[in-house]
Amino acid sequence: QVQLVESGGGLVHAGGSLRLSCGASGIRLNGRRVAWYRQAPGKQREVVATLSSSGATNYADSVKGRFTISRDSNKNTVYLSMNSLKPEDSAVYYCNCQGLPDDYWGQGTQVTVSS
Repeated sequence: QVQLVESGGGLVHAGGSLRLSCGASGIRLNGRRVAWYRQAPGKQREVVATLSSSGATNYADSVKGRFTISRDSNKNTVYLSMNSLKPEDSAVYYCNCQGLPDDYWGQGTQVTVSS
């Protein structure tokens, strides 16, 4: 059974930093596309950052230069380092991993940025 478990969310002041973690079991993240999404209340889920199987990264314009996605293959974990956080970054953040036929998702971790 595949499980993705996020952690690291919390409450932080604007300008602060957090690092989210996504640990996987039942699947190897190495060699798969992984991504972080977020969903704020009343809004659609949006992709924040992706990391391809080859290591290429892509970021939403709103987080470029502030967020970094990375993968530790030894720990089978994906990270999202978030700096210079803004109140508009507040959302539930979800880990996503490429799967067949459907992608795998974590349960989400709440990030709240106070002004």
